Amino acid sequence: MKMRVNSSLLFVTLLASVVLRAESTPSKALLVLAKSDNTLAIVDPVSLKVVARMPSGPDPHEVAASADGKFAYISNYGGGAYNTITVIDLVEQKALPAVDLGALRGPHGLVFAGGKVWFTAEGAKVIGSFDPAAKKVDWVLGTGQNRTHMIYVSEDLKRMVTSNVSSATMTFIEKSAGGGRGPGQGPGQGRGPDPGRGPGRGGPGGGPQGDWDETVVAVGRGAEGFDVSPDGKQLWAANAQDGTISILDVSGKKVVQTLAADVMGANRLKFTPDGRLVFVSTLSGADVSIFDAATRAVVKRVKVGRGAAGIQMQPDGSVAYVACTPDDYVAIINLKSLEVTGHIDAGKQPDGLAWAVR
Repeated sequence: MKMRVNSSLLFVTLLASVVLRAESTPSKALLVLAKSDNTLAIVDPVSLKVVARMPSGPDPHEVAASADGKFAYISNYGGGAYNTITVIDLVEQKALPAVDLGALRGPHGLVFAGGKVWFTAEGAKVIGSFDPAAKKVDWVLGTGQNRTHMIYVSEDLKRMVTSNVSSATMTFIEKSAGGGRGPGQGPGQGRGPDPGRGPGRGGPGGGPQGDWDETVVAVGRGAEGFDVSPDGKQLWAANAQDGTISILDVSGKKVVQTLAADVMGANRLKFTPDGRLVFVSTLSGADVSIFDAATRAVVKRVKVGRGAAGIQMQPDGSVAYVACTPDDYVAIINLKSLEVTGHIDAGKQPDGLAWAVR
């Protein structure tokens, strides 16, 4: 009898192993952070099922996927209490050694661009880049603004933008056309890179050294969630304490209009892939507000729950995913009908979302 029991257990174990291998990470996956669970969920966008969960590190807030869709990077925020970025192998579905940012505390906003992970660190009032190949932080730049929170990085790595919540500003950071002596260069060293210098001295993307110009633009109080239009011409920033939206001309680096948008408590803002619509979530209300990017008028306010945070668009333009943090689910909004068509149970207090493609 004892041998039969052991044989049965062995059969169940082998079967479970087969099932786990069957639930591999899909080539296109939605990544969902659950703040209360301290987990990252991998969601199959076809079946809308969670295929795997991994530990995210403490207080996960934002997540970004590598360009090849094989890795995820998670900011462990803690309002400045933590200083790590958790790394997840999405193929093997396991956590890798975390990135220790040292004195750069309160990492939050994340973008993967040019083969590097770009991040904000609120506690240090800086932005920086982490090179996964070299496994080190290779560049840091100060903003001098309070609560440098979210970050945008252009594809050519020549322009970055941050939202600075407590300073009520946006910072445009652009590669200087004039060049000049760059970080880590002493007199007489010219403008080339200095191989003798340590981490934090190199230029973004491994390019030549040079100066960076920062332009600080005043916007509404509590500016946090923002997005740049797909054509790169406009930036919309949601101001949580004002309930307004600041619309900025990117080339001119100035506010061209402030919308009385009624989005108090705004958390995130996102353009649809075609640039026609703008979604704004708020943690203090039941609606996701949807605006026409051309007319700047409200198209619809969609009820999703008791509040919402992260927003992610499916690249094919079919649906939007909205993390309804107080309700412990992710709402799915059809981008044609602008109606909620379903929910994903991905953990407690979902927040940051990302899209991973292999």
